[in-house]
Amino acid sequence: MSTISAGAGPSTTSRGLRPSPEPPTSLRSSRPRRAEKVAYGFLVVAAGVSILTTVGIVLSLLLPAIQFFREISVVEFLTGTSWTPRFQDAAFGVLPLITGTLWTTAIALALAIPVGLGAAIYLSEYASTRTRKVLKPTLELLAGVPSVVYGLFAVAFVGPVVLNEWLGIEVGTFSVLAAGLVLGVMIIPTVASLAEDAMSAVPRALREASYGLGANRMRTVLRVVFPAAISGIAASIVLGLSRAVGETMIVAMAAGSQAKMVTDPLEGGQTMTGFIASAALGDSVQGSLQYNTLFAVGLTLFLITLVINVISIRLVNRFREIY
Repeated sequence: MSTISAGAGPSTTSRGLRPSPEPPTSLRSSRPRRAEKVAYGFLVVAAGVSILTTVGIVLSLLLPAIQFFREISVVEFLTGTSWTPRFQDAAFGVLPLITGTLWTTAIALALAIPVGLGAAIYLSEYASTRTRKVLKPTLELLAGVPSVVYGLFAVAFVGPVVLNEWLGIEVGTFSVLAAGLVLGVMIIPTVASLAEDAMSAVPRALREASYGLGANRMRTVLRVVFPAAISGIAASIVLGLSRAVGETMIVAMAAGSQAKMVTDPLEGGQTMTGFIASAALGDSVQGSLQYNTLFAVGLTLFLITLVINVISIRLVNRFREIY
């Protein structure tokens, strides 16, 4: 039997298998590599645009705000209880705007959290597949309603009809309560949709293990599914909170335009976004102190939103469950 010398052909492995030869360079197509480079370049540009946009927003707020704080001290701005920037005896204490924002946000969350989480639990654990396909898109339609429509709804229906006539709560044309309730209705889809997605992502095996130990459906939801999805639920609540803080048209139309320390939700008040919306349409001279108040309040709102986002990231990372 003739043998093949080591140099007579391609080398073989210890098992006698011949490795598959690579295709010649001339047969390789360079198109996939070019497509990958183009896609990679597009992604880099997209990420760079988002970063540059954020930097541009910060600079556009920061530069006029610095000019404002050269004339008004930060302590006076953050601790003052009177906000009358357009009057002759101007006062620049932002606390009235902050209290109005906190009132509307708290009322909105008091409505949106229980209703949104209740809807999420029903859609995730109780509703049939057919019911879920109908109800979830219907619920998410609320997120597509323009905020100006919500504002008209608060002024024309919630305040005079729901609160005054149906519930017997005496409120004026503008009230923090009406604005907060409608704001809560607006953020219900945000809380419900994200929380439902988080609960649906919990493995079915955890539910079956709970049922096997004798737990009923409600106990399984509260003791197993809810804790397992807590990171996503917390993220949905914080996202709803961020949207409530930054909402403009509802609070500008329904809460009122009088900046004061709000102590009763039945009163009217002005929020930070409401002031920005109304003052931006005024006749303030660009570069003046009254004009720069817009950017000082906007920077304050930006920092509050930034703190909320940082807290949300910490919460999600702390309670995240990986399956």
